[in-house]
Amino acid sequence: MATTAQYTVSLDGIGPVEVSVAGYGYGQPFLLLHGGAGPQSVTGFAEKFAAAHDVRVLVPTHPGFGGTERPEALTTVSGLATLYGALLDQLALTDVTVIGNSIGGWITTEIALLKSPRVSGIVLIDAVGIEVPGHPVADFFSLTMDEVFRLTFHDPEPFRIDPTTLPPAAQAIAAGNRTAIAVYAGSAMADPTLVGRLGSLEIPTLVLWGESDGIVDVDYGRAYAAAIPLAQFQLLPETGHSPQLETPDQVIHAIWDSADTDFTAFAR
Repeated sequence: MATTAQYTVSLDGIGPVEVSVAGYGYGQPFLLLHGGAGPQSVTGFAEKFAAAHDVRVLVPTHPGFGGTERPEALTTVSGLATLYGALLDQLALTDVTVIGNSIGGWITTEIALLKSPRVSGIVLIDAVGIEVPGHPVADFFSLTMDEVFRLTFHDPEPFRIDPTTLPPAAQAIAAGNRTAIAVYAGSAMADPTLVGRLGSLEIPTLVLWGESDGIVDVDYGRAYAAAIPLAQFQLLPETGHSPQLETPDQVIHAIWDSADTDFTAFAR
C-alpha cells in the first residue's frame, strides 16, 4: 500500500521546491530515483521490494516529471542531488541506501559525492552520466519511440505502446518528461567531469547492468564500476536498460544477496 506525501524543501539560490514522494513499506530506508521514463518506471519495483523485505522505499518524482512543477532555477542533476540530500536531512533519515536507474543513477552518484553521513550505500542500475570513449549514451532525442523500446528492453513487446493513442493528459505528461530530461541531462546525458570525481567515493556501491541494454552498453557499465573504488559490478541476464521494470525479481535478489559480500550496507 503506497502513501504519498508532499514536501517543501528550501534550496539556496533556488528557493522552495515542492517534491511529491510515494512511500512503500516500513524498515530500513531506501531512496529510489527514477530515470527519464518517469516515476511509474520504478513504482512497481518499489512495491515489490517493500513487500519482499522489511524496508521502506521512498520514490520522489523529480520536479518537472509526472506533470509536476519545476522551479526555473532547478536545471541540473547536481541540483536534484542537493534537493534530495536536503530532503533526507528534513526527514532525519539515517542508514539510507540510494538506488537510481538511468538518469536516476546519475543523480545517485551526485548524492554520494555530497558525502552525507545519512547515506550508507548506493545502487546504480544502468546509470548514465559519465563519458566513456567509444561508448556514448544513445541519443534519446533522435530516436523514434519504437527504437527507444527496442534499445531499452530485452523483450520490448510487453512494454511497447503507441504514444499517439494515449489520452491528451498522458501525452502532455510524456512531453513534460521529455522536456525535463533535456533540461537536467542535456542531449549527451553525461557530465565530462563526473568520471574523475567518482574516484573520491568511499561508499559501498553496487552497479547492476542489463546485458541487453542498448541505451548504455555493458562496457559503459563496467567503466562506471571501474571509476568507483568500492564498486561491485553485476551483469543481469535477459534484461535491458530498466531491469527494475523488466525483471524486478532479479534486481531485488541482486541487492539483497549483496549482504553475503562485504557490501553489508545494502541489507541487514
